Parts: sequence; C-alpha cells; structure tokens
Amino acid sequence: MKKRHHTTLISIFSRPVSGSIRWADIEALFVALGAEISEREGSRVGVFLFGEVRVFHRPHPSPDTDKGAVASIRKWLDEHGVRP
Repeated sequence: MKKRHHTTLISIFSRPVSGSIRWADIEALFVALGAEISEREGSRVGVFLFGEVRVFHRPHPSPDTDKGAVASIRKWLDEHGVRP
C-alpha cells in the first residue's frame, strides 16, 4: 500500500469522524485494496471488495465525503481487518 493510501486509511479511522476526506482518495484506497468499482444510477458507486458489494453515493457538488459515509466505510474496513 502506498503512503497516500495509508494516509487516507488513517484519516478514515481518526476520531472524531472527519468530514473532509476526498471521495477520490477513498476510491483510490478501495482500488489499492483490490476492489472493483462500478458506476450505478445517478451518483451511486458500487464497490466489490471482500467478496461483497457495497453501494456508496459519490458526493456532489463538494468532493468531500460526509461523516456518515466515512463512519460506514470505517466499520466495513474494520470488520475485514483493514486498519492503519
């Protein structure tokens, strides 16, 4: 994992939950972990990782991911042993 992805992972697991993590950085982290990203309807993005598909909403117009989505991503990664 590159330093850039590790920095994103640290941001996802930081407390309190950050609301300033760029969605593009989270997508890049997913890809680095081996995920397949697929476009869905509207702003939805399908992420196939850990043998399952999770659907997230790509933020707009701001590039920053909201706190609820960050908390959901943190929980999902933690459940599969991915930690900084």
